[in-house]
Amino acid sequence: MRLATIKKGRDGQLVLVRKDHEKMVRADKIAPTLQAALDDWASLAPRLQALSDDLDAGRIDGEPFDEAACASPLPRAYQWADGSAYVNHVELVRKARGAEIPESFWEDPLMYQGGSDCFLAPHEDISMADTDWGIDFEAEIAIITDDVPMGVSAADAGAHIALLMLVNDVSLRNLIPAELAKGFGFFQSKPSSAFSPLALSPDELGPAWQDGMLHLPLLSFLNDAPFGKPNAGIDMTFNFPQLIAHAAKSRPLEAGTIIGSGTVSNKLDGGPGKPVGEGGAGYSCIAEIRMIEKIQTGEMRTSFLQFGDRVRIEMRDAGGRSLFGAIDQKITRYEGPGR
Repeated sequence: MRLATIKKGRDGQLVLVRKDHEKMVRADKIAPTLQAALDDWASLAPRLQALSDDLDAGRIDGEPFDEAACASPLPRAYQWADGSAYVNHVELVRKARGAEIPESFWEDPLMYQGGSDCFLAPHEDISMADTDWGIDFEAEIAIITDDVPMGVSAADAGAHIALLMLVNDVSLRNLIPAELAKGFGFFQSKPSSAFSPLALSPDELGPAWQDGMLHLPLLSFLNDAPFGKPNAGIDMTFNFPQLIAHAAKSRPLEAGTIIGSGTVSNKLDGGPGKPVGEGGAGYSCIAEIRMIEKIQTGEMRTSFLQFGDRVRIEMRDAGGRSLFGAIDQKITRYEGPGR
């Protein structure tokens, strides 16, 4: 089934979306919000699936669906934990500053706890006060869990994956070094993220969902030009069940926990990968191409996002149809308090 949240108040209204993304049906008689559905997922998911089946079969006509009317599937969440499962991405960033990655990075996932009180809508502007902060996008896959017990094994964790979606994990690259130098992690350098209009149950992905990974290209566009198309099932050092087990080592995870994959990154042909324009898989963030430019030429030539730039993130099935809808965001100047 394909779920979305239409903007309404803080937490929106839960709807189910037809396979062609043309029609939707409101799910308020089952659960008013996605979080409410996740809180009782075992009993409510079958009812939501039945409603979804009726919509797909034409037994319900539904009403028009518009991605622009969507909030992120969870407009706010109890927990957002982002991993870095594609170690190639970490290796590139460290290599550019002359640092090797510790061997432990291949055995124990990196993960940080991000702000989850205010997610951007999938078609909402990214408003920032200053482009000198180094505004970047990061195209990732994310999962939403039901209730996960503390100490769950990776072998059992996959059963707790309720839904999948895409995410733009916005990063402020030029604020990161000073924050990490304090030894206490990200905060100001990780503003609000945005998620895809639709969240899909794993069965909707068919054979593309295998071994706790999504084996399809993740497409990124910058100002309508192709920027990246790495396959999310390639070079994923830690799959989603392993990430869940890592997060739940010392605590239970409440229903509605979101866990991200980290920037999807492929290491192809024995090297860091080529831009799409040169026949490569490209990149899921600007930082990677800047790191490659520095490694190869000693100079970073590609700028971070500027006001007026537009980022689009999407994934398509084997037939070319959009699976999750698109994250489509413009960079704008923040003119709020104190500006």
